[in-house]
Amino acid sequence: MKNLGLAGLLFILATLFLKISGLIRDMVFAFYFGTSIEADAYTIAFTFTNIVILFLNTGMKNALVPTYMNALENRRGAYHLSQVMRSTAIVSLVISALGAAFAPLYIPFIYYGLDEKGTDIAVFVTIIFFSSIVAVGMNAVLEAYFDANHRFAISVVSQILVMASSITAAVFFASTIGVYSLAFGYLAGTILSLLLKMLFFVPKGTYSLRWKFDRKEIRSFYLIFIPVAVTAMIGQINLTVDHAFASPYGKGIVNYITFAKNLVHFPQAIIAVTIGTMIFPMLSKAQTSNNKKLFKMGLQRGISTMSLILFPALAGMVWLMPGIIEAIYQRGAFTKEATEATTTVAYYYIGSVLFFSLQTVLNKGFYAMNKGQVIFRIGILSILLNGICNYIFTNMMDSYMGIPLASSFVAFIYFIASYYLFTKLMDKSNQKELMMDLSKILLSVLFMLIVLWCIRPLTASLPNLVEIAAVSAAGAAAYIGAVFMLRVSAVTFLISVFIKRKSIE
Repeated sequence: MKNLGLAGLLFILATLFLKISGLIRDMVFAFYFGTSIEADAYTIAFTFTNIVILFLNTGMKNALVPTYMNALENRRGAYHLSQVMRSTAIVSLVISALGAAFAPLYIPFIYYGLDEKGTDIAVFVTIIFFSSIVAVGMNAVLEAYFDANHRFAISVVSQILVMASSITAAVFFASTIGVYSLAFGYLAGTILSLLLKMLFFVPKGTYSLRWKFDRKEIRSFYLIFIPVAVTAMIGQINLTVDHAFASPYGKGIVNYITFAKNLVHFPQAIIAVTIGTMIFPMLSKAQTSNNKKLFKMGLQRGISTMSLILFPALAGMVWLMPGIIEAIYQRGAFTKEATEATTTVAYYYIGSVLFFSLQTVLNKGFYAMNKGQVIFRIGILSILLNGICNYIFTNMMDSYMGIPLASSFVAFIYFIASYYLFTKLMDKSNQKELMMDLSKILLSVLFMLIVLWCIRPLTASLPNLVEIAAVSAAGAAAYIGAVFMLRVSAVTFLISVFIKRKSIE
């Protein structure tokens, strides 16, 4: 685990660039297609297919990192990776074929609110995306291998390449083939990313496709992988449920929800996922060596460090939400009315990003202990709860605003249930220190908001981008000053890791 600070810093920078690339993709998408029926159809198709992409990608990382590290301890790393690689190729091929073949049946059934034109577009886009699944599966295995070896940035850079391919395809071909350009761009990006990994980044002898299938090895891995991978799909399944409830409300509603959720979850995608990925190898190693002290310390530091960065980011986002959405999306085919609707939806999604971020770090603890089935069971219940809450809240509010509100409520229940079960598995030592740190962080956020309220008469009249920059700078200064004065331990830890390059152990 030495030099994890440097590896983590590179990973954070790469992840930041990845999420900015995703934001640019959304901006390009909004510019060319706005909230048209074509845009809704593409978003529906991508969201549905992304369930499978997350199943393979995120699920593989959460399952393969601990099993591969355990195999390395027994000098069987190459053998284990080879078995997973070969079996995943076959599984991916089957999923790809079935997903593409049956798209004309399940898309109209799930998204009954789409008209005929929208349904036809959604079906064809779904087929294009499913054509990329084999490359996605192979990429997932190799990226898990890179993460296990603390080569986090390689995985992220390869995903940036896929994102760049989609953006480039849209810029050059949106005017001729419409939303299909993004889907074809994604397909090309996944293939190119896989080729680059295999040719330039994977050392010779890392795996071999010549070994015979070891059914026992593959079965033992997939017994771990399947519940973990299904858990990784849960957020996207819930978004698919959201889209199914949104589609009858008319043109544009699906994308109000999608743009708002993507923007609000931007901090989670950078902060929670980054910190979770960084601490996961350490938690896996601690579990393998039965080092309970290191395990608890890693989890505590993960939650406190994530909260240190996430809480002020969310508070600042709420303060600046209308201006942020206007600055990012309002151009081309994306109108002022779309900005206003998206802003309102975004406020209701704040609870979901808060609790799902906390959940991200907590899940790493479950996965490291090979207790993915616990999160799997809670996650399955959350899908049912999300459907029920969507129905209740949309009818109660008589509006699609009930959809993001349901997501925030479900995220809260999901986290509370997971935290309760986690404390059953682990003793409650070190919780007092964690609670003290979180209290200090919340006080610092409160101080930041008071400062922003005091300077609001000065900033409210500024041009939009200037106001965002001024408020961000003032808020950051106030918050940093507060956490230093209150001596938040997470601050000391971050400094020791990234400046002194201290080992996380």
